Amino acid sequence: MLRAALLGAAGSRTLQRFAHRHGMNLGARRFVAGETLDDFSAVARGLNERGLRVAAGLLGEDVRDARDARAAAQLFEGILERIAAERLQATVALKLTHLGLEADPQAAYENVRGVVERARELGNFVRLDMESSRYVDPTLHVYRRLRAAGYANVGAVLQSYLYRSQADLRGMLAFAPNLRLVKGAYLEPPAVAYRKKSDVDENFARLVELCLREGGFTAVATHDERLIERAIDFIRANRISADRYEFQMLYGVRPALQADLVRRGFPVRVAVPFGTQWYPYLMRRLAERPANVLFFASNMWRA
Repeated sequence: MLRAALLGAAGSRTLQRFAHRHGMNLGARRFVAGETLDDFSAVARGLNERGLRVAAGLLGEDVRDARDARAAAQLFEGILERIAAERLQATVALKLTHLGLEADPQAAYENVRGVVERARELGNFVRLDMESSRYVDPTLHVYRRLRAAGYANVGAVLQSYLYRSQADLRGMLAFAPNLRLVKGAYLEPPAVAYRKKSDVDENFARLVELCLREGGFTAVATHDERLIERAIDFIRANRISADRYEFQMLYGVRPALQADLVRRGFPVRVAVPFGTQWYPYLMRRLAERPANVLFFASNMWRA
């Protein structure tokens, strides 16, 4: 019920106005680098210095105006150029609805193709983030189009709470795909998604092992130590080289665990979101873990 309430609150304009007025001072900076590219750059540099790779995420979604979608694509190209100029160990992740997928799928494809092309010119990589279940087919369609067009520097995301994800993974193995495997952060109906945490976790582990064994590159994106150690056992047993996987976590979540994995010699990438449209992202982070709600509430109380 708490998760549903928080995900519902993500769409509240009243709460969004309050959050944008006070949220950064109440604790949002634990999960969001800030609102500007300078904010992101400073955080990314600090993480790199601690041995952590970064995935840059300019926050935004559900853009329906063609000019706004094109402007967002240009911002992502600017992020890639900043990463190159500062020699940051960072890639880029984006949502296709941020580039106009809902309004015009072809225009969204052209927008993201331009971003991926610029990334290729700069020797970088772009990941297509996954959104709610209604966007899985159009997102994977764009991914396949980009791979068919010769772009190897692009990856996708699969969510283990969806029943379909194992079939989707098997359907992409011919690409030797670069995939980020996550549990999923949207409220989905039981017709398409597992309801029990144990089922989501077990499907996550199966997806990780299948992708490690038969895929190209596997990003194991979880903060669950039990699932991480299971993946490590599989990696060691199957002698998976370190250039074929990494662990991925969110900025502000389990930083001690991130540091411990680096200390143990495992590659770790931290997803660092930034931008003015951070409120829906924050609500999904709070919905994922009750401890995050307590942290945010304690900051509100002190303020």
